[in-house]
Amino acid sequence: MACLTIHSPAKVNLFLKVLKKRSDGYHDIITVMQPITYYDEIFLDVSDGDDILIECDNKNIPSDNTNIAFKAAKIFLSKTGFAKKVSIKIKKNIPVAAGLGGGSSNAAYVLMGLNEILNAGLSKEDLMEIGEKLGSDVPFFVFGGSAIAAGRGEKLEKIELPKFWYVIINPCFPVSTAWAYENLDLTKKQENINIPFLKKRLKTFSIEDILENDLENVTVKKYPDIENIKASLKNLGAKGAMMSGSGPTVFGIFENEGAAKSAFDCINKEPKFKKMAVFVAQGL
Repeated sequence: MACLTIHSPAKVNLFLKVLKKRSDGYHDIITVMQPITYYDEIFLDVSDGDDILIECDNKNIPSDNTNIAFKAAKIFLSKTGFAKKVSIKIKKNIPVAAGLGGGSSNAAYVLMGLNEILNAGLSKEDLMEIGEKLGSDVPFFVFGGSAIAAGRGEKLEKIELPKFWYVIINPCFPVSTAWAYENLDLTKKQENINIPFLKKRLKTFSIEDILENDLENVTVKKYPDIENIKASLKNLGAKGAMMSGSGPTVFGIFENEGAAKSAFDCINKEPKFKKMAVFVAQGL
């Protein structure tokens, strides 16, 4: 038996524009993403046999073949030709259906973990290609680091971002990514934004200039508390605040660790946040 303990990070979207709906039913997007120091733990065991077992401490996560980590293991074994028993135990810290990419991260890190344990020799590009079949954010987590993503999310270009400090608030209700995209109004003409344009914009940006998320308006209409959370973070000194991905998680960006932890302490004293998940993280 070979085993590996993996820390699988969340991400935030600092910019997200939805450009058009594609013929395959997905959407062309352009987004800026940064992984953050908030992790799920994955315990990966590989032994002789021919089975995939999934176990998760969050009962809202399926422990069958519908789990994205299960799918990652299955497609990896099929592509590489290994016949092995794979046991995947996930300790879930990242909120579920929250716009933080937890499931995609789990899938990506299972792919990379199996590649390491089995010494399969697949390149990063090979793993990203497998990841495309699993979910739009999976290639980003394989890619590693901050990036601009375009297309469905598979076209990636590395960028350097400050290691921002974040206070992150999840209201503890799920939002379906599919629902958010289905309810997005794409009738207005979109700006002609591509990777070179966005890279140039990032060189001279202020936080206020870059924060933009087309999906925020969709989710806020159904869940107006998101705007209240943003306002609270700004009142506590955040340089900018926005919903990540399809939400409902909101992040505030702070100048340094001290400012972030001070805001975190204030938030935890307010009764309205008692039933929400609040944490501090730094960009990776």
